[in-house]
Amino acid sequence: MNWHFKLGWLAMVLLLFRLVWGAIGGRWSRFASFVYAPSATARYLRGASRADEHHEVGHNPLGAFAVFAVLAVLSVQVATGLFADDEIANTGPLNKRVSNATGLKLTHWHSGPGQWLIVALIALHLGAIAYYFFAKRRNLVGPMLSGDKRLAVPAPPAVDNRRSRSVALLVLLMCAGAASWVWSLGA
Repeated sequence: MNWHFKLGWLAMVLLLFRLVWGAIGGRWSRFASFVYAPSATARYLRGASRADEHHEVGHNPLGAFAVFAVLAVLSVQVATGLFADDEIANTGPLNKRVSNATGLKLTHWHSGPGQWLIVALIALHLGAIAYYFFAKRRNLVGPMLSGDKRLAVPAPPAVDNRRSRSVALLVLLMCAGAASWVWSLGA
């Protein structure tokens, strides 16, 4: 359980970072770059996307939906873990702030449906990556790791320089501080 708590703290830090970076990060990291109208999603599903929708640069409409689903489910999972109680020896750092009944309900979600929903989303994510790699002959992982992708159509570049990386590091440290503060509320 010690590792579970450490990894839970890390998940909270990374989740907070992604939420903040989705608002202030680089062009293609911002949520606004991959929030699609229903009409754009319908065009994508019909294979009639417009060039200005830049599905080749970042997330396509289905990938965007998956990102938001993962962020939502992880948010609930982290939140329920903060209040959880295994009724043996371990409680989340904020468990004392809710009633026993509430803590047990949140624990049920955290160790039951929430856990399996995350497993399902991971399987779906890996399946989509495999589909794109084998069926569409597109490597999604390489560009994600390198930050560079060859495109058939021109697209505005992302800013990746010392300043943007310094801001990212500062945001990450602030998120770690926020997660540590939340964790300290249970002390």
